[in-house]
Amino acid sequence: MSKVAQPADEQLSELVGEIYDAALDPALWSAAFDRACAYIGGSHAYVMAQDNVRKLVDFYFVSRHDPLYRQLYIERYFRLNPLFPTVQFFGVEETRGVPDVAPYDEFCRSQFSREYLAPQGIVDGLFSNVEKSSTGCTLFGVMRHGRQGLADDDMRRRFGLVVPHVRRALLIGNVIHLHKVEAAMLADSLDALSAGMFIVDAGGRIIHANASGHVMVAETNVLRAPNGRLGAVEARADQALLDVFSAAGTGDAAMGRRGIGVPLTARDGTRYVAHVLSLTSGARQKAGRVYRAAAEVFVHRASIDRPSPPEAIARHFNLTPAELRVLFAIVEVGGVPDVVAVLGIAEPTVKTHLRHIFEKTKSSRQADLVKLVASYSNPLLA
Repeated sequence: MSKVAQPADEQLSELVGEIYDAALDPALWSAAFDRACAYIGGSHAYVMAQDNVRKLVDFYFVSRHDPLYRQLYIERYFRLNPLFPTVQFFGVEETRGVPDVAPYDEFCRSQFSREYLAPQGIVDGLFSNVEKSSTGCTLFGVMRHGRQGLADDDMRRRFGLVVPHVRRALLIGNVIHLHKVEAAMLADSLDALSAGMFIVDAGGRIIHANASGHVMVAETNVLRAPNGRLGAVEARADQALLDVFSAAGTGDAAMGRRGIGVPLTARDGTRYVAHVLSLTSGARQKAGRVYRAAAEVFVHRASIDRPSPPEAIARHFNLTPAELRVLFAIVEVGGVPDVVAVLGIAEPTVKTHLRHIFEKTKSSRQADLVKLVASYSNPLLA
């Protein structure tokens, strides 16, 4: 008797539950990514952070990927990836693929594609920024094997449905910054967080708060708690939180994108953000039952948005994506012949881009370009 295929909405629901469980226990990410690949249609998934200033990359969570190739990427091919300089230009949660960054045929001729992707049988993939900073970005990506073909509209649709949940789980995981949290001991385990942490019911009533949370409420600068209900001092944010708490009471699916990052503005103008995790789905139901709670809320100061060095350079000098790829290739690998080999584009094309870069940056030597990029990466060198 053949096995009946699971409906797509049930697949997504179970996947989302596993993703949020992984926010509290990072050991669960691999299994969650296996399920993500099955739902989205990919060969392996990853979360990778890249630092554009120090030229470093690190894989946080990976599934079904040969450790040897992962290490090769870290040690060598990250710097040869023609997508590297421009991926952080895209907004958070935007679904992107190779054609959004460079012509597909040109990308396939690159040294990165020929030496790194082709031997693995990888032909395509999708990625999205789940976090950005002034020095780099964190990407969630799903790769596509040759037997699966190129990314199609259905893969893009499914990938877009998964991205916001991966982002919320990662953000909460970053706030928690613990290797593992036992669900039944949730409150005790999180009491020492510098971020404010609250366990609330579906109406926002505070069941537990850590020390930082008590301070935030007592100061009534960004949060308040009239009659024991957690709320924001700003009316619009207060209603947004109440809506999220209510949705959390019915599970992950009801929350959707809400609660991924509720913006809060303090009375003194300082910006904060609240991340809300449902406690009524997945393994988290154990904690929810113990505390008769609907949600876990994490509140911390928001980071200041600053453009990354590639973004700042491109904006200041009005460089096209192709020119930016050539600029960073010059800095990373050397002269025109090396750039031709790495990017897989014709020498006249490289020289044309280079001429435009010299004109726009008012430079005359490749050494000037190296110094220019360094000055944006480290203002002390300017």
